Amino acid sequence: MTVHDLVINWRGDVIENSHIVHAAIVDSNNNLLYSLGDHSRLTLARSAAKPFQALAILETGAAEKFGFDDADVALISGSHNCEQKHISRVKAMLQKVGVTEQDMNCGGHPSLSKVINTGWIKSNFVPTAVYSNCSAKHVGMLAAAKALGVGIENYHLPTHPVQLKIKQVHEQLAGLKPDELRWVIDGCNAPSPALPLQNMALIYAKLGHASELGEDHDDPSIIRNQRRLYHAMADHPDMIGGDSRFCTDFMRSCPGFWVGKLGAEGCYGVGIRDSQQTRDLGAEGGLGIAVKIEDGNIDILYAALVEILTRLNLGTAEARERLKQSHCTLARNTMGIETGHLSFQMGLKEHN
Repeated sequence: MTVHDLVINWRGDVIENSHIVHAAIVDSNNNLLYSLGDHSRLTLARSAAKPFQALAILETGAAEKFGFDDADVALISGSHNCEQKHISRVKAMLQKVGVTEQDMNCGGHPSLSKVINTGWIKSNFVPTAVYSNCSAKHVGMLAAAKALGVGIENYHLPTHPVQLKIKQVHEQLAGLKPDELRWVIDGCNAPSPALPLQNMALIYAKLGHASELGEDHDDPSIIRNQRRLYHAMADHPDMIGGDSRFCTDFMRSCPGFWVGKLGAEGCYGVGIRDSQQTRDLGAEGGLGIAVKIEDGNIDILYAALVEILTRLNLGTAEARERLKQSHCTLARNTMGIETGHLSFQMGLKEHN
């Protein structure tokens, strides 16, 4: 019988659901330090790949060419709520690049914010491409196409130079050959990678490591751009998600210490700067964490991640408790009575 690492959801004293957890914790030298489940599981990064799609966009010189500031860079990396500040920024970015919403090859969809989506329903508002949570990423890809001097038509297709640049950046950071990365079409109509969980953790670890490096103009551009990307995310967490979103609250909980990004279907990536806490775990340089919930449950994902951070003593107890209270709440019935609890049948395996 296979023994799994689990988050167990109880209703009363009866197990209602059990959720399999996989995780990899590595440093920026690709030393596997801890794991849960299958650390080599081929995992669809989904929107957890957005920071590195943004990195590839930076590598084309698009940010300098079109005057994208750090809040723009953060928005490109995010899955935004469609709050007014997000939409107005996306529209401003379109103007900077000299393209229109009609050039975007992503569709609209309901807001990731229940509050905003309820307002849309009441007003019979039908969201268009600008209102996709991926809209800034698509504007960034259009900007990258122009910066590369290639056509903007079909910028989203796997064979377009922009997507080839994104693939090259992922291969470089993940330390994988082209045939070791799989690419699929994501919900927003652009390619997204599938890679072993350990390699996903590695690219986040490298992001955390680059944040610590000095402002050396002789550094390779990919190092300078990773540094910019990390600080853009850390300094503008409201652009990564928005009100009541885990990613935003996660980065606000320990400002500058870590960055994180959710991927659909229960995937999460975290990049952490070098510190005494990471060195105590045996890390050299930055630390990366990648987590996947086998059945895709996002609420369970957040609970599992906070539990991992607790067991590794990362961040502060206060920060972890705030995240737990905001995003890992226990089941309650229609009368507000607590009806269940979570338990963790997880044994972090130490590899160092």
